[in-house]
Amino acid sequence: MIKKNVLFLCTHNSARSQMAEGLLRALLGEGYQAFSAGVSPTIVDPDAIRVMDEIGIDISGQRSKGLEEVRETKFDTVVTVCDNARESCPLFPGAGSMIHKSFQDPALFQGEERLAAFRRIRDELRAWIEGQF
Repeated sequence: MIKKNVLFLCTHNSARSQMAEGLLRALLGEGYQAFSAGVSPTIVDPDAIRVMDEIGIDISGQRSKGLEEVRETKFDTVVTVCDNARESCPLFPGAGSMIHKSFQDPALFQGEERLAAFRRIRDELRAWIEGQF
């Protein structure tokens, strides 16, 4: 079976796109190859790793990547998961289709609200991925 390549794009490739990559790989990995990248990559947020671990998905081996690292890959679907990424990459050369689905940035939250925001966004991503793919 040929797997479909899916790229999740976000600004920093630190939380939303990383969680989406891990979710697609864990939930539907038999039919999809998941990738993620950022317009301005940084590091994978430790809170993203933590909340994914809570549901048994290990993304600790993933790293933040820039667009230049994935430009040569042919993607069946490119998903922008934040508005900034959509504005920066309205078109992705060679992509079969482009989807935009904006999710709130959990890194904007502080204190006790922060982990709750990461969990909420993780769960929203999971529900969207299960319904989309």
